[in-house]
Amino acid sequence: MKPRRAEVARKTRETDIRLALALDGTGKARVNTGIGFLDHMLELLAAHGGMDLFLAAKGDLRVDAHHTVEDIGICLGEAIRKALGRKEGIVRYGFCTLPMDEALVSVALDVSGRPHLSYQVKVGRRKIDSFDTQLVEEFFRALVNHAGLTLHIGLISGRNAHHIIEAVFKGVARSLAAAAARGGASKGVPSTKGTL
Repeated sequence: MKPRRAEVARKTRETDIRLALALDGTGKARVNTGIGFLDHMLELLAAHGGMDLFLAAKGDLRVDAHHTVEDIGICLGEAIRKALGRKEGIVRYGFCTLPMDEALVSVALDVSGRPHLSYQVKVGRRKIDSFDTQLVEEFFRALVNHAGLTLHIGLISGRNAHHIIEAVFKGVARSLAAAAARGGASKGVPSTKGTL
């Protein structure tokens, strides 16, 4: 089977990003965003999604991390969309209820071609080290908009901000891997419309 890979580069006055993605990888990641917590979350995304991810990003972190986080979401979303191609033979849907110590998160994902994010995650802390926890939602909004995914993320329970966000990234990774897996009911596009 043809490997599903994509490369994306994005350069603006705020960010300079190079990204390479292999959907059918082994979970290897080489990530450098200048944001330690985000690096950790993207490494988890690759490992638990079975993807190989190379990412080098430079952003205007002297302002804050918003532009960098959002633009990385844009690039990763574009790479996922390109790597999936016509989406023939994929399962299409993926879901996961994932525990991380006291945190429990529910994720449901559809490779629908119709971008939508429902992010029902309230984190008690505004910051983890210097990382603004509100940027997690911005990251996933950019990702779904550019990948063409319908993504629902909900917090069932949890207190520790790090555990909650880690469960979110792992749950999305598992759901994406399940949805993108080859071996769906049809060898064609999994939609009665014939396109996604």
